[in-house]
Amino acid sequence: MLHYAVIFLVIALIAAVFGFGGIAAGAVGIAKILFYIFVIMAIVTFVLSLLKKR
Repeated sequence: MLHYAVIFLVIALIAAVFGFGGIAAGAVGIAKILFYIFVIMAIVTFVLSLLKKR
């Protein structure tokens, strides 16, 4: 998931350099959503692993 967020961020940076503002904004939006989903999943996994060790 984090891999795809980085890919969309790179696409956004390249699109911004070439002047495609709309595409860059869309790619940044997708990258943010994927990053937040990754963070939430990582936190849930961490908490579940702590609960299983008990």
